[in-house]
Amino acid sequence: MVQTQGREVTDREGTTWNCVEAYADIAEKTDKDDLAKVKGENAYWVVCTPSGGAQSVRVKLPEDWETACSDEEILEAIEASS
Repeated sequence: MVQTQGREVTDREGTTWNCVEAYADIAEKTDKDDLAKVKGENAYWVVCTPSGGAQSVRVKLPEDWETACSDEEILEAIEASS
């Protein structure tokens, strides 16, 4: 099921990233589950939007990323995709 709560993480430079599963709003409006799920994997596409002027990024995280991933793991995925 697509989660819409998301997570916020703050990097060393003080930028706060708001991360939510990709297509969460669409899924909520159309009642379609797992639009953000990576095909063939237990992972989801997650969009992280910064508080500052940097670009949003899309990262692949485990399906239980909201509770299982540490802030550092999410920040590493953001940094790797930037």
